[in-house]
Order: sequence, then C-alpha cells, then structure tokens
Amino acid sequence: MQPRERTIAWDDPVAAAARGKGLSGLEYLHAIAAGEIPPPPIAVLLGFELEEVEEGRAVFAVTPQEFHYNPIGVVHGGLAATLLDSAMGCAVHTQLERGVGYTTLEVKTNFVRPMTAETGMIRCEGTVIHRGGRVATAEGASWTPPAGCSPTGPPPA
Repeated sequence: MQPRERTIAWDDPVAAAARGKGLSGLEYLHAIAAGEIPPPPIAVLLGFELEEVEEGRAVFAVTPQEFHYNPIGVVHGGLAATLLDSAMGCAVHTQLERGVGYTTLEVKTNFVRPMTAETGMIRCEGTVIHRGGRVATAEGASWTPPAGCSPTGPPPA
C-alpha cells in the first residue's frame, strides 16, 4: 500500500477570535464567510465552509474525502457530528451581542446512512429554536443536494 499525505495550513485562531470580540456574532460570522477573518482551524482541517449565515441560521458544507474515513471504510460519523455542531453553534452565535461567547452543552445525532467519498457535497443547516438568558436550543439537518441541482436551498422535507 502506498501511503497518502495531506498538508494543511491555518491562521492563528486566537488572533482571529480576538478580532471577533469587537463584533456581534452575526458580524463576526459574516466576516469569516467573506474571508475578512480566517476560518477556524477545525474548518480548514476537515475541509468545510460556512456557506450561508443570517440571524438564527447557519449553513455549512463539506465534500467527504478519503481522509475522513474510519477503520470500516466509510466516512467517520464525527465529520457529520462536527458539521452539525458547527452549524447549530454558529446559528446561536448569530444572535449573540458583541463580546458574548458560547459553548455546546449537548449534541444528539442520528445517522441514517453511511457517507463515502462518492457521496458528494453534504450541506448542513443549523437553526435556533429558542434562545434564553443562558441557554439556547438549536436544531440541525444535513443532506446531499439532488443530482443535477444547485447545492442551495433548505433540506428536503
């Protein structure tokens, strides 16, 4: 077997976060989406991108690759879970005022079929359901755009 290699480069995440402290959550995520602030290293490492962001909603996308595989020959479920966590967390982040942070308290994920490198792009939408004084609740869904269709729009019903 021939080993494969992958090299990545990322920007200082602490410096990027410091730049975001002067912005509302929505402003900060718009700056990341526009390339004005570099994406966090986790996004670079896993290869996903923030595609859409608005008040209470965030959409990420990733195209599964061989380097996402687990020992049983399919994409590791952690890729989908991380994408969901990012979309839901960023949906909450859009509703936070300047200088306010957040962290994930709990994530529950159901997987309905495996992903492989042949799956194609996966999109994931996170939406805020409720924002209280200390805890917010968001939901997320991931899907593959139908063949021949533009990879935009809400998840299929």
